[in-house]
Amino acid sequence: MRAQFFKFCDKFAAQAVQFADRQQNFAGEKIFQIAEFERRAAEPAKLLTSLRSAAVVCATMVDALPADQRGFHPMGNADASGFAAMACDEILIHTRDAGTGLGAEFTAETGLAGRVLARLFPWYEPVPDPWTALLHANGRIDLPGRQHQPERWQWHCAPLAEWDGTVPPAFG
Repeated sequence: MRAQFFKFCDKFAAQAVQFADRQQNFAGEKIFQIAEFERRAAEPAKLLTSLRSAAVVCATMVDALPADQRGFHPMGNADASGFAAMACDEILIHTRDAGTGLGAEFTAETGLAGRVLARLFPWYEPVPDPWTALLHANGRIDLPGRQHQPERWQWHCAPLAEWDGTVPPAFG
């Protein structure tokens, strides 16, 4: 019974992704790898297709729902701008991580890095290089004059109007 339940959840999620992404695959091949065993065996091109599809679903939801819609996140019930910023942060930071592992450099576009930094880490003063600051905020690098990020740092994904003006303690 549990296996059937998870199969239904995977099917519904995959169908939503494929519909939102408007992809058509006439060869009948899976274009969205959901199950863990499928992700481990998938070729990089398929994983990138899956990532793109998941990003489209996230963007579609952010665009379709009211700006004040709230959704659960352990670090605060996020609104649409919080979910959009978290998605951008995840893509930027983990793309950099993957590139570093492959010996390739990745640098985010300055404007996007600055918007993500301002939305999720509002305690950061504006800086000339928001990408470097975003890497620090995510605990990837140290910066002169700034404390090292704790291992379980957190961001502020709830509406900015709810930020109390303080740096949140380590999560967990």
